[in-house]
Amino acid sequence: MYKPEAKVPGGMLGIRHLALFVKEFEACVNFYVDIMGMQIEWQPDADNIYLTNQGDVLALHRVEYVPQAQQRLDHIGFVLNAIEDVDCWYDYFVKRGVKITEPPKTHRDGARGFYCLDAVGHLLEIIYHPPIS
Repeated sequence: MYKPEAKVPGGMLGIRHLALFVKEFEACVNFYVDIMGMQIEWQPDADNIYLTNQGDVLALHRVEYVPQAQQRLDHIGFVLNAIEDVDCWYDYFVKRGVKITEPPKTHRDGARGFYCLDAVGHLLEIIYHPPIS
């Protein structure tokens, strides 16, 4: 088992910012604003936008070519406040035609979530996770 060599400083709130390269910029913006309910925080130009849900910031950067060889992202997790919220989001996504890759499931640790794809194929996890919810 890995043991850190030194004490880690406190104060970190968690992963609150993520940036993605996207070719289908408008489709991706529409997904996160119209379906996920995020708001535009800042758009410095036509090729870059910063979205927020009042807790996180998701940056989308338009590119002509997505550097797949450099991409190591598995999925983006969106944490929900209550276990009941998972099925509400699932039903909402199904009605909006969002591609579901794994239906809701409750895990041994009490977490419950499901997986889906955004408008350009990024894997999202929508999850209630007791330690952080």
